[in-house]
Amino acid sequence: MLLDLYVLKKFLTPFFYSIVGFIAIWFVWDLSSNAPDFIQGHITFVQLIQFYLTQIPEVIVLSLPVAILLALLYSFTQMSRHNEIISMLCSGRSLYRIFCPLMFVGLVFVVVVTYFNYQQAPQAKAIKDQLKDEMRTGIKSTKILKNHLFRNRIDNRTWYLQALDVTHQKAYQLQIIQQDAEGNIVEKWYITNAAYNPATHTWLFSDVNHVVVDAMGEIVSFDHADQREVHDWSESPWRIGSSAMDPNVLGVPELKEYLAHNSDFSKVRLAPFITHLYYRWSLPWTCLIVIFIAAPLGVIYSRRSILGGISLAVGLFAALLFADNLFLALGKGARCFPIIAAWGPNLIFLGIGCYLVWIKATGRELPKIKLPWAD
Repeated sequence: MLLDLYVLKKFLTPFFYSIVGFIAIWFVWDLSSNAPDFIQGHITFVQLIQFYLTQIPEVIVLSLPVAILLALLYSFTQMSRHNEIISMLCSGRSLYRIFCPLMFVGLVFVVVVTYFNYQQAPQAKAIKDQLKDEMRTGIKSTKILKNHLFRNRIDNRTWYLQALDVTHQKAYQLQIIQQDAEGNIVEKWYITNAAYNPATHTWLFSDVNHVVVDAMGEIVSFDHADQREVHDWSESPWRIGSSAMDPNVLGVPELKEYLAHNSDFSKVRLAPFITHLYYRWSLPWTCLIVIFIAAPLGVIYSRRSILGGISLAVGLFAALLFADNLFLALGKGARCFPIIAAWGPNLIFLGIGCYLVWIKATGRELPKIKLPWAD
């Protein structure tokens, strides 16, 4: 227990300074960048605090792995230089035992990042852009899509909307085309205004022109109505607008809802959303993988190898970030399976981390890479 507390104290002190430093630097930089918008919008101190509270989750998700890396390298290199690691080993403790409290803390960080990455962190940028627009204009913004085309492949219905207000469940200047199973147009709807009632799943159309045509395109019937209710259509404003959504800013609930409502889309079109859904769960485990990489490389038995261990740890972390972005791009482009795109880098670098821990715990030397042009 004393050993665990001592190791945690050595690690958590620089970690605390690192994470606070990252947040402070980001806050100063972001405040200086957005100061003109804040002044123009005449926002109060309470509004300013609320604005930055919405951004903290994203900053924590991005900075936590870096803070873990720096804190581990600093704490373990310092303990190695003062022969504390050797003293622990001589007292009968193995490196596996020394690393145990760090692995526990890593799992705690995984839970924390999972909580923020579930919904708050992905939506931070969208919320930031929306709040900044409201500050500049003084008008509470609503999500309005203009000139939007939506195809319901299950019910063979195509919607064209000049404007769609997802927030208030309304649409303007609609044209709806209904086709049969063979793709022939059978009905056309021309609607000035439409409102959706989510409680009853009912569309209320205003100023409606309804045309029924035959397979040859000839008009069979035409009728006009000031208002008409439609009860049996599966479309909702959210589903219609979801076809234009960006998976980068959607949380887990929105991604699941998108995939449930748009299952008729092609695999290529759904690939970014499926990949990001898996990625929401895989990203937090980077915190634990960083511990597997940095902890063994921070254990130094000679002063000459301090710089080499730190350089290798930083290089592997950079490689992890590169592989993360590369696999994510491949998954979004449907070039590999989404689950591989999300979890592949984690599994690869977790294997590398386990190998490094085994190397250090068994007292072996890291394999040296000799460049062809080196003497």
